[in-house]
Amino acid sequence: MLGKTAGGLYWMFRYLERSENNTRLLNAGFRIALTRSAAARNEWASIVVTAGARDAFEEHHDQYEAADVIDFLLRDKSNPSSVLSVVEAARNNARLVRTALTREVWEATNECWMTLKGILNRPVAAKNLPAVLATIRQQSALVRAALDGTMLRNDIYNFARVGTFIERADCTARILDVKYYVLLPSVSHVGSSVDNVQWETILRSVSGLTAYRWLHGGDISPTGIADFLILDRRMPRSLAFCFAKLSDNLGYLAEAYGDRRACHDQADAMRARLKESSIESILDFGLHEYIEEFLRSNNTLGQQIEKDFRFNE
Repeated sequence: MLGKTAGGLYWMFRYLERSENNTRLLNAGFRIALTRSAAARNEWASIVVTAGARDAFEEHHDQYEAADVIDFLLRDKSNPSSVLSVVEAARNNARLVRTALTREVWEATNECWMTLKGILNRPVAAKNLPAVLATIRQQSALVRAALDGTMLRNDIYNFARVGTFIERADCTARILDVKYYVLLPSVSHVGSSVDNVQWETILRSVSGLTAYRWLHGGDISPTGIADFLILDRRMPRSLAFCFAKLSDNLGYLAEAYGDRRACHDQADAMRARLKESSIESILDFGLHEYIEEFLRSNNTLGQQIEKDFRFNE
């Protein structure tokens, strides 16, 4: 496959995953703002930090007001990671690789763009935010379903999945890093209903609350959440799950092309480290330090994939 085609598939699905991740962050911020109105501005600031967009936001805004953050992450064309920007970029990449996609995948991507362009053509009122976020997630899910239901499991499919899991792992790590330390209002709230609501918000932001309760019942704890989102390979947004799939898809590419490259070794090493880790060893090392190191390694891997498969050629 041409490197440019492989890159188009990879980035198409990174962008689609990023659009969904933005909605999850906004949904978490909206819920926390409702339950902690006194700390709402700090929470909206943490949403922008988690999205990796603080510098871009502060170029245009002096304060972290809810309406400004919502508009910036959903509609602002000056923000290259806004939902509108990344869905347009996904569609542009889909057009570039149109002959590599089934009709169903192309049509789902085009419909995603048209639908979101329509609902985001004006600022979103707070009362309408949950419905708008649900629509964005639904449109992203329809593209993913079309991919899973109609594409051959060949190199085209594998590049799409590699892009998805690189992006998903990055988002889960950022959510856990930022939220883990800022959610708890004060020591006096530990064990209270307020405390439980805030920790549940981390799980809601990755659509993991129901799954966590199936495994742990009502015992929601910081350590349990960190273990679930980092090491539990049954959780489809955990770091361990993402790297199990990422390593597999890169392995299929190595088999198809008869060639292992540096990115394969990097992905396998990260998968092995996650498999061999315990939550106790991670917390002893320092959760923030662990996630910072993970994010650097994940970013380096993404760059290595682009280099190894010559996306720019």
